[in-house]
Amino acid sequence: MVKPCWKPSVEGDGPRRRGGGGDSSGRVDGLMWYKDLGHHAYGVFSMAVIQANAMLEDQSQLESGPLSSTSSGPHGTFVGVYDGHGGPEASRFVNENLFCNLKRVASEHQGISEHVIKKAFLATEESFLSLVERQWHSRPQIASAGTCGLVGIICNGMLYIANIGDSRVVLGTAERATREVRAVQLSTEHNASIQSVREELKAMHPYDSQIVVLKHKVWRVKGLIQVSRSIGDAYLKRAEFNREPLLPKFRLPEPFFRPILGSEPSITVHKLSRQDKFLIFASDGLWEHLSNQEAIDIVNNYPRNGIARRLVKAALEEAAKKRELRYSDLKKIDRGVRRHFHDDITVVVLFLDPHLINDNFLHSSPVSIRGGIPAPTDS
Repeated sequence: MVKPCWKPSVEGDGPRRRGGGGDSSGRVDGLMWYKDLGHHAYGVFSMAVIQANAMLEDQSQLESGPLSSTSSGPHGTFVGVYDGHGGPEASRFVNENLFCNLKRVASEHQGISEHVIKKAFLATEESFLSLVERQWHSRPQIASAGTCGLVGIICNGMLYIANIGDSRVVLGTAERATREVRAVQLSTEHNASIQSVREELKAMHPYDSQIVVLKHKVWRVKGLIQVSRSIGDAYLKRAEFNREPLLPKFRLPEPFFRPILGSEPSITVHKLSRQDKFLIFASDGLWEHLSNQEAIDIVNNYPRNGIARRLVKAALEEAAKKRELRYSDLKKIDRGVRRHFHDDITVVVLFLDPHLINDNFLHSSPVSIRGGIPAPTDS
């Protein structure tokens, strides 16, 4: 196992509290966790998570401060949104290890780059697959756990976006002429519902006529999973995990000789400008109900304090409307059953102060915060 990151005592440390407690590390209200407003190196941020699954499979974090293990290394802001599937094991593992790996690799290469980010993703993937190998005989179902991974890093005036799976980041940028704030999607998604993704899969597996299958009006890789790239999902990457004692529904009828799912993130690099106002990072549970521009308009037209919660509420209102429910009735539905109406949803809104973006000196204290709700207990 990778050693956990060393963390200073910063905002985000300490126990999470329920109801009206202090929100230095966020608050919990029923199935929602939220941090209405906090400071990062280049402005303020807002976070919110709503649980739908019996166990929360979304994980998220915001780290602002050193981006490497050495004091002389780069500084900036890191955002991670990890949308798990097949259980919470992979998303939790990535939440614990990806940023640590990034800091280690950034120290080795003395900076942040596309190469550094890809190496950090690869190291995290390899570590998780090693964990699956060690636990295969005692916990074989961990082989079917996987996660999407969406990462944003701001450093030296540059924004790096790395994505694996189908979470999404959208930039709100002001048009010079009209000053209207328009939506610009910065992430590339890997979902079999996208024709170019299906074509990529067919090109990589030319002898497999069943590499993508339309099942119940949804395109799925091997008829099993919608995303074409992930961290984890060992059962679709190594044939030795696609057999008993894995559950029959995950086992393929024929052997495979190369990984079916990919594990390399797509990376976008964007030089930030004064017109760039804010970023919305979210798992696909949000984008299932809101368009890019609808989300941008909400953030642009309402106060910053609590804006992530407002986005979650807007998505839930849409989810309720689609099922001819009132929002107040949807809120009464418990975890597990709630998944029939919407997915786990994680939102991080990052506001950008143009006066700070190109400033290499960090004015704010280091911040480390993770979004999520503690697992339910029997008490």
